[in-house]
Amino acid sequence: MKKKLIVLVVFLFAGLIYFVFYHKKSSFTIVSANADVIILVDAKKLTRQYVYSLATHPSQWSGSKNEDKNSISILKSGVEIPDFFQVFHLKNSKFSDWYSVFELKDKQKFIAFLKQQKFSDQGNNIFRKDQLYIKMLNKNCIVGTSDRGFESIDYQRLPSSKINILDAEELITDGLGTILFTSEKGGSNLSIELNSDEIIIKNNLDSNDPPSIISKLQQTKSFIETELNAENIKNFSSLFDKTFAKSSQINYFKATANLEQVNDTIITYGYDDNFNEVEKKSIQKIVQPNYVIDLQSSNPEKTEYYFQNKKWINAQKQFTAIPFQPNTIEKNKTGFEIKSTRKPIQLSPKLNENYIFVRNNASLLSSFKSLTKPEKKLISDIDYIFYGNNEQDYYLKLQFKKGNLPLILRW
Repeated sequence: MKKKLIVLVVFLFAGLIYFVFYHKKSSFTIVSANADVIILVDAKKLTRQYVYSLATHPSQWSGSKNEDKNSISILKSGVEIPDFFQVFHLKNSKFSDWYSVFELKDKQKFIAFLKQQKFSDQGNNIFRKDQLYIKMLNKNCIVGTSDRGFESIDYQRLPSSKINILDAEELITDGLGTILFTSEKGGSNLSIELNSDEIIIKNNLDSNDPPSIISKLQQTKSFIETELNAENIKNFSSLFDKTFAKSSQINYFKATANLEQVNDTIITYGYDDNFNEVEKKSIQKIVQPNYVIDLQSSNPEKTEYYFQNKKWINAQKQFTAIPFQPNTIEKNKTGFEIKSTRKPIQLSPKLNENYIFVRNNASLLSSFKSLTKPEKKLISDIDYIFYGNNEQDYYLKLQFKKGNLPLILRW
């Protein structure tokens, strides 16, 4: 009898583990028909990784000391937690505009949750907190970094379009999630890995961390190191101007930049007691980049004409498309070189690779005064960001500073 009871307890415990951490109602997820980038995250995998990390860090078992016992958790907020989270970007919208759709179980509970989180009611069932917008519509709610796309999102998402219904289980073959790019030419997807102190996004599961390139870049003291070929220039410039790469004829880009905090003099005018105009000077610290950029072109004459047509070169031979002045642009045999003149620096050695390397800088946060404390904490925790491309293999790494806790427990 005792053995049977033990077997029953083990069986029930195993069943509980399965339903909490593994069982999924459906692997299919529906997204807006006009989405061109879709991020899918396996909520069950994320939960398993969180519980494992929590179990191996006893210091976090007691929870936060500042946690309000009366606060409503997201699990009890009236929103259905899906098996697969989805975040998407709409075609022809701003790069910073991202959205997600959730099912509402209890609208009143969700409104109470939003009020507790200090969301302000904007009317028309739209709530806002900082740069996060939420719109409730029938049995769904749309969450976005902007409210510009709310009207164009087909929240009913009729299953007639082929890109509307996705088999997330099939797409997420490794890691916690995937990033899916859709276009008329077809689609491609990248895997997402969340490790102890890094996030890795790549399309080739067999590709490893490119340590040789990163090691060389870490030996520099630059804030930014970049080297891109024609294909990468086309891919990145298309986010802002789809005609830039073809019209400008630029087929190689290399840049080095440093950040420096400098004193900036602000002149204002007021009046004394006799109504005489008085000049007032004040000093504030601002962050300015020192940079050098090498632009190579397949046709420098056409590139120069393109710059002049865009009015990016003024009478002082300054490249005005870069807002940080003053600088100079000089034409050479292969293209152009743009240099900041306040404190000139040298271009780093050519590596003949495609990469973007951004190192964190302590003075950077002073430029983002509108950020919230959690956002500032997130940025300050980043060590560097590395993007690499080798033919059809793409690799993105967000390296965070070493900490006592893994990333999943820091946020």
